Amino acid sequence: MTPPDATAKADRTFQVDLRGLVDLLSHHLYSSPRVYLRELLQNAVDALTARHGLEPAAPAGAFGIRLYADGSAVRVEDDGVGLTEADVHSFLATIGRSSKRADRIAEQRGDFIGQFGIGLLSCFLVADEIHVLSRSARVPGAPAVEWRGRGDGSYTVRTLPASARPGPGTTVTLTPRADAGEWTRPAQVHALARHFGSLLRHPVTFEDATGSPVPVNPEPAPWARTQPTPGARARELSAYGEEVFGFTPLATIELDLPAVGLKGIACVLPEAVPAGRRHGHRVHVKGMLLSEQAEEILPEWAFFVRCVVDAESLRPTASRESLYEDDTLAAVRDALAERLRDWISRAAASDPDLLARFLHAHHLAVKSLAVHDDEILRMLLPWLPFETTDGRCTLDEFARGHRTVLVTSSVEEFRQIAAIASAAGLGVVNGGYTYDRDLVHRLPEIRPEVSVADLDPATLTAHLDPVDRETELAAAAYLALARDALAVFDCDVALRTFQPASAPALLVDSRDARHERTRSQLAREQEGGVWGDILGALRQEAPRAQLVLNQLNPLVRTAVAIDEPELARTSAEALYGQAALLSRRPLRPAESSLINRSFLDLLAHALRKDR
Repeated sequence: MTPPDATAKADRTFQVDLRGLVDLLSHHLYSSPRVYLRELLQNAVDALTARHGLEPAAPAGAFGIRLYADGSAVRVEDDGVGLTEADVHSFLATIGRSSKRADRIAEQRGDFIGQFGIGLLSCFLVADEIHVLSRSARVPGAPAVEWRGRGDGSYTVRTLPASARPGPGTTVTLTPRADAGEWTRPAQVHALARHFGSLLRHPVTFEDATGSPVPVNPEPAPWARTQPTPGARARELSAYGEEVFGFTPLATIELDLPAVGLKGIACVLPEAVPAGRRHGHRVHVKGMLLSEQAEEILPEWAFFVRCVVDAESLRPTASRESLYEDDTLAAVRDALAERLRDWISRAAASDPDLLARFLHAHHLAVKSLAVHDDEILRMLLPWLPFETTDGRCTLDEFARGHRTVLVTSSVEEFRQIAAIASAAGLGVVNGGYTYDRDLVHRLPEIRPEVSVADLDPATLTAHLDPVDRETELAAAAYLALARDALAVFDCDVALRTFQPASAPALLVDSRDARHERTRSQLAREQEGGVWGDILGALRQEAPRAQLVLNQLNPLVRTAVAIDEPELARTSAEALYGQAALLSRRPLRPAESSLINRSFLDLLAHALRKDR
């Protein structure tokens, strides 16, 4: 007797809502309805690949693909392997099952572009019914088979006489919906065929209602053609890069990885791009355009090129709009990175003019590479441009004039001391930009005779000449008032002589020192609380800023002789504010207030004096 719960335990079959599945594909898998034509082309190419497998003696170009569009229908016809009635039931009516997985068609999936068995569903993005007429090349004298699939999930199959389709192959016909005209007009179908199939290895033609067939891919890929001279080849590759990307490349780099069947070019951008901005690259798989935005094909540091490649062994994702991240892709990325390094090496060794133009545009990209690549570092570090006290120049030029190279830790520190350091004969490099400080510190690896050290305030002030004792004593009262006025900024005041004489004062202060003073101030304000205890435990002796007055400057000589205390304090505040402005660092609110107050006080004093 059957147990009462036998029915409840019986296996059941999933029910598929085809309309819901198509909506899922259109909104989440495929980027645009235009992919329907790519999927039809891909199926046709795979059918031709299988046909050549059955008939290896067939000459190249014996089998092809023909497209037709007249506004009322879109038709794609191929001379491929075709389908039997059993194939139609098994592959066209079963979602997720691909004919490319059948052992009798192919022993290796790598020969085919499509492997997921969902491509034909993309046609429902533009049509409510798909009509397929096919005849198998595997069965001699096989009849033709007609399959009609509809968007509601139903389909019909019937067998027709062989005469219904004279030769083996498959014809897919779509009757576009009214809302799909944007993607199914003849001109658009032709454009899409060119877009996706311009590098296909099988002949593809397009025909509309007004004319004879037009080749979609009349020529092989430019890197597969032969040219009479290297110069002619370079010009043709450059012209192709300009056609594809819309800019004239600074140079083109040929890419060839036989192990994965990859060929193509990298086009060097003629202008600089922001660091880290990654451009999309055009990736074809077996001639079919896979993606125009494949960032993953190159490492992040290679943002100075855009690539177009055609590969045999890269795996597409289910949408066939990006690449599957696996060991093969990682190996390809590393190999292409090595090709770019080789190109930089060749340019450095044999084409200094090209190297100079490249570094002028892309020095930041090369700096990012040199930080992690010892070979590029040794080869190009002397040629990279840096901001220095001698102006913008290469490290090689700078090191010839300075055996000791000092480097700042920030842009503001460099701007603060650049004029003074230059007048004192110090060689200072701005290390505040990305990668620069690390790279300058590695200069002795390339130029052992050069030493590199970080610039600190003591190094700079040691190169400022002291004033004589009489001058120091005469200015003592003023310096005391100035120190008292600027004590709120933890700033000491000193009198020195230095060039240029036009600079009245130099504010020697560092970001780290300001942070330490800010932390000490917070600790004092929070004293007694938990947060104050934490800051107090971290407290160190807060380093003081230093306002160095220039005795060679006429304004300073006048200021130190002021005998009115309030005016002396105001002049010291004004000199501090002017030096803070020249340092180009962000001003604290108290400093902005001081600059405004000192200006108004000096103006008021001048007006009172004129009365």
